[in-house]
Amino acid sequence: MFLSELDPQALDKKMINRIIFEDMDDDGQNADFVLVFGSITAPRVRVPKAVALYKAGRATTIIMSGGTSKIPEAHVMRDTAIQSGVKESDIWVEDKSTNTKENVINTRELIDELFGLRKTRRILLVTNYFHLRRCYLTMKTFMPDWIEYSLCGVLDSNTRPDNWWTNEKGQIRVLNEIERLIKYTKANEIVDYNIN
Repeated sequence: MFLSELDPQALDKKMINRIIFEDMDDDGQNADFVLVFGSITAPRVRVPKAVALYKAGRATTIIMSGGTSKIPEAHVMRDTAIQSGVKESDIWVEDKSTNTKENVINTRELIDELFGLRKTRRILLVTNYFHLRRCYLTMKTFMPDWIEYSLCGVLDSNTRPDNWWTNEKGQIRVLNEIERLIKYTKANEIVDYNIN
């Protein structure tokens, strides 16, 4: 069964967990880059994960992507990473994007300009766990098919697989994410996903 075949209103908690959280584990491989998707909470929630991956030697460059605020998210994320010990020269900034699709397209252009897409083999994706599936499918849609991904999700306090339905914030985030995934796959805006 594919995402595009689902009705978001007809899904139970088990199926939602399957779609959002299952098979999204980090494979531990090293990569060319860490890509951090921006958000208001990214400096506090996502950047520490990216810094840990960088310090573990999993990638030598971190790309901060996001530009929705007056001071672009990517700049705040960069500053947070520098304060955490990442060399400024090891951080690239994409500060024009306003959504996940633009994060990917603008990052693709940045990588091609500064490194070369042809040389890129693997990217570590860092975002909140509930957002990771959409980020991955968007990468699969707009990036070259030879690039592989390691999924480095961050579990926050409200949207965990074991508690998202117990609090209003978690319910809103996860149910909105399910609706987006189904909507975008039905509209062929991102590649569809086969739920085994």
